[in-house]
Amino acid sequence: MIQLRKIFKWVNSGSNRTFLLKDINLDIAEGEFVSIMGPSGSGKSTLLNIIGMLDEANEGEYNFLQEAVHTLKEKNKSALYKQYIGFVFQAYHLIDELTVYENIETPLIYQNIKSTERKAMVADMLDRFNIVGKKDLFPAQLSGGQQQLVGISRALIAKPKLLLADEPTGNLNSKQGEEIMELFRVLNDEGVTIIQVTHSEKNAGYGKRIVHLLDGRIQQL
Repeated sequence: MIQLRKIFKWVNSGSNRTFLLKDINLDIAEGEFVSIMGPSGSGKSTLLNIIGMLDEANEGEYNFLQEAVHTLKEKNKSALYKQYIGFVFQAYHLIDELTVYENIETPLIYQNIKSTERKAMVADMLDRFNIVGKKDLFPAQLSGGQQQLVGISRALIAKPKLLLADEPTGNLNSKQGEEIMELFRVLNDEGVTIIQVTHSEKNAGYGKRIVHLLDGRIQQL
């Protein structure tokens, strides 16, 4: 599903170049559940953002579902992202002015899905995550765990092949965190490929493989 070859990412400050990622080579098969671990500043989120097409490498090749992402125009990249990728963020990234229902519905509007179909799909998600009673509330009226469930619902609504999660339990208590990780396990069993960035050994253990990063390099596979 994913092939990264000789990926480098850097930032220039004056005449100094700071490498965020160095010579990353990584293959991820469809249906895998991969955890990316490493200390702060090791390049975990940068790598996830490149895989998720929210950022691009300075050098190297990225193939996703046989598409050479590094050669695509922004518009095509965006279409690929919207069709196949769901992203779950630590900070939830919900839209404050929209209700739970509207937040979950947003990705479907971008995909021009008909209103009746959207209603049915959102109802399914609300039902699946037991948040039907919260559908008319705004993010500020929800607990952290509920906000994360809304974020996950939004990431899954368009049935992505790939789910990317950046510290998905970072702001949750241990019980909520466990529920989210169990949910990921179920989704993976249903065939969704998952890549998560985590500091937690316990959460990493839900993955079938752990990739360790240090100073922008992969340490062991």
